[in-house]
Amino acid sequence: MIDLQSVMPIHPPDPAQQDATMTDATAQATRPTDHPAIPAEKIGVLLANLGTPDDYTYWPMRRYLSEFLSDQRVIDYPKWKWQPLLQLIILSKRPFSSGAAYKSIWNHDKGESPLMTITKDQTAKMATAMATRYGDQVMVDFCMRYGNPSTKSKVRAMVDAGCTKILFLPLYPQYAGATSGTANDEFFRSLMDEAWQPAARTVSAYFDHPSYIDALAVSIETAYAKMEKRPDILVCSYHGMPERYLRQGDPYHCQCQKTTRLLKQRLGWADTDIITTFQSKFGPEEWLKPYTVDHVAELAKQGRKSIAVVAPAFSADCIETLEEINEEIKESFEEAGGEHFTYIPCLNDDDAHIDALSTVIEENLRGWLD
Repeated sequence: MIDLQSVMPIHPPDPAQQDATMTDATAQATRPTDHPAIPAEKIGVLLANLGTPDDYTYWPMRRYLSEFLSDQRVIDYPKWKWQPLLQLIILSKRPFSSGAAYKSIWNHDKGESPLMTITKDQTAKMATAMATRYGDQVMVDFCMRYGNPSTKSKVRAMVDAGCTKILFLPLYPQYAGATSGTANDEFFRSLMDEAWQPAARTVSAYFDHPSYIDALAVSIETAYAKMEKRPDILVCSYHGMPERYLRQGDPYHCQCQKTTRLLKQRLGWADTDIITTFQSKFGPEEWLKPYTVDHVAELAKQGRKSIAVVAPAFSADCIETLEEINEEIKESFEEAGGEHFTYIPCLNDDDAHIDALSTVIEENLRGWLD
């Protein structure tokens, strides 16, 4: 019989885990016997996405849209001018049309939106990756900027669980005030309610991180390999924003353009193989151009009858990709004479995406761990 212990290598204990264990044991030994139980210290990794209504019916949709469209990072008009218009006119109608759009993509089996389902899957995989890397020193969870679960509730839960440090990761590769900025705002506001605030870090935009670009490129190469005919062009459709925000210093437009450029270089493609466009225009202002919905029609009229569309600004498929791109934008292309339209899904919980995000997280945990 072979003694496995005699042939298996003996790995020394992780110093960080050993120190944490000794600290907890020492603290427990010195506390009074009637001292309330204190959870072991750990680090929280809090993933944040945009949000989702609890249901596609009128009142849940209205609550969600009211919170979203009342955010002055999103719509920065003066409140005295915007709120009457929003509450009395827009929200009397828009919950019905938006609710119908959500219903068309709703995960009826789980009673939630696809964004919620995918974010849960991403979080579960990230928790496994962090446990493999750090053991029980790291707690992973997610929150939504609008709707549930709220940022405040998850910060509170992490503090209750013993998190003395929290790394906050907005799941937006490119920074925009209306996405990463407002997510960070809500995180900071949540910390204000804590009597004993945890140390906090926020993760910068990762639009040019090699691991993210590679994961994006691999998803496109995989999709192209499955097609009978190579598309005439790949449309990189990013969520839009008012052009005025660019002039005010928001870096989003530049980061989107750089993402496309780096993706093109990684794929080894020519300039004519790929293009950047912007979608989801709202309101009367000029937004970043070209508009995806108009440009795909123009491509069809130019004779580019086969196109693929990818959405690099979205970490998970949602209403803007599953309904707007795969229905509205597709319809615009086909009505203009387009013949073959392929939507390439977001990275979602793909292993390459989780690996890329894990790398970003590990880099931002340095000094706290390692």
